Amino acid sequence: MATMPGIHLFLKQSMKNEVFDTFLATTGAVDRKTLARAISLVENEVDGTHAFLKALPRFDTPVIGITGPPGAGKSTLADALIGHWTRAGKRIGILCVDPSSPFNLGALLGDRIRMSNWYNHPDVFIRSLATRGSLGGLHPAIIEITDMMKAAGFDYIVVETVGVGQSEVEIAGLADTTVVVVVPEAGDEVQTMKAGLMEIADLFVVNKADRPDADLFARNLRLMLAPAFQHKKHEIAVMKTEAHLQKGITELAEAIDKHLAYRLQNEWKYWLLAEKAWHLIQAQKMKGITKNQLRESIQNAEQSGKNWNIYQFISEWLP
Repeated sequence: MATMPGIHLFLKQSMKNEVFDTFLATTGAVDRKTLARAISLVENEVDGTHAFLKALPRFDTPVIGITGPPGAGKSTLADALIGHWTRAGKRIGILCVDPSSPFNLGALLGDRIRMSNWYNHPDVFIRSLATRGSLGGLHPAIIEITDMMKAAGFDYIVVETVGVGQSEVEIAGLADTTVVVVVPEAGDEVQTMKAGLMEIADLFVVNKADRPDADLFARNLRLMLAPAFQHKKHEIAVMKTEAHLQKGITELAEAIDKHLAYRLQNEWKYWLLAEKAWHLIQAQKMKGITKNQLRESIQNAEQSGKNWNIYQFISEWLP
């Protein structure tokens, strides 16, 4: 009986290796069970994860980020786009990044009721991820998971984020095209978030456009965006949709494809790759350091009675 834990550990490691090996052997046509298991292993940073990621082939599958304030209809819009693309014979991968529980860091909106029609669809894969306390509104391993999705053989990958604000602009460093969804009543909210939105938006969608003053809001939004055109080489389109009725979805899909064609033909892809490399290097440099460790060390420093400041403190953690 003394050898059982060793055998159990060997079997677990063997299963991990089998999942990674199966994934790498079937890139471009990975089945959903293998993909789901591989994502879980990478999320938990099991042994062999780094070697697996280094072996991933490069795929340029377009990534569409959908973000915006809560209640704007991001999930409904994503659902409508899935319907449009699947009718065209496309395979779609969806990453839904949800707010985290402050207690267990799990996803609070994991059921994804609005996308329930697609969970068993053979051409659609949906994965809910928790932010796990990430300030950027994304999952800590979102870059790695997105690259795995690219290698799995999808035509489009959609990343729907928690929301958008001054600190929640990391989606711009991940997506080839960022769609910001707002509603006609969001005038004051958009004004508050304006600086962040101007930087990240490639397309604005005024959803629930059947509501009063939608035309006026869209026109005012275009006027507000006019100064941003001076800094961008392309116009930021403002489109109106009624996602729950499938209105405006075809036009939105066409606008996304038009923007993707523009982005993939200029230097943006190099900036995008540099942004990803920056985050990955940053994550590796911080590996092994947790907020709990920092909190405990700070608490000990405070209780020691010594005169200290935060800059002296972090110098002890730097190489």
